[in-house]
Amino acid sequence: MSNVIDFQRPRNRFEIARGDIMDVAAYEKIRAEKRKAIVDIKKRRRVSIGPHATFYFESYETMWQQIHEMLYIEKGGEEQITDELAAYNPLIPNGHELVATLMFEIDNEALRKRILGGLGGVEETVFLKFGDHEITASAEADVDRTNAAGKASSVQFLHFTFSDPEIVAFKSHEGEIMLGIRHENYPHIALLQAETKAALEADFA
Repeated sequence: MSNVIDFQRPRNRFEIARGDIMDVAAYEKIRAEKRKAIVDIKKRRRVSIGPHATFYFESYETMWQQIHEMLYIEKGGEEQITDELAAYNPLIPNGHELVATLMFEIDNEALRKRILGGLGGVEETVFLKFGDHEITASAEADVDRTNAAGKASSVQFLHFTFSDPEIVAFKSHEGEIMLGIRHENYPHIALLQAETKAALEADFA
């Protein structure tokens, strides 16, 4: 079992190992502190696009916290730890990518159903553009996020894969960085704030 994990110095920031997982009782003692810390981290990694879509760019820290919250709530023991590591490790950037959870957050049920019903394939229309570079996101392949009726899931898991030259270009780029959705029923863009760009730069090896 681990003692307190220092978010600034993980053993391997591209993967959470079994040894990084705290005992539930030990986590409970620092839970308030870690939840407060993760709010600041997530704030810099959050990008809203249009009226309903929000991108949450994931990291070692956000996934470490997510796993521990799941274990704290469900208390499923060793079997759950194995399952949570398998589920959330793929969402940690591997050093050559950015990974985002895209959520369509619509409280009204009727409106949510109508909007998602017209967003089939939205996971194939997301892009990141900076300078002469444009990177199209690819969706996690574990589950089809658009059903046979053309209804999109309210949660999408997206990977933006970078080549080495694109990583260099992203880090050195001083102009606007655009995150966008090109779906015909949700054509929206947002510009990354400087603090968001700085946070994302740290995801690369």
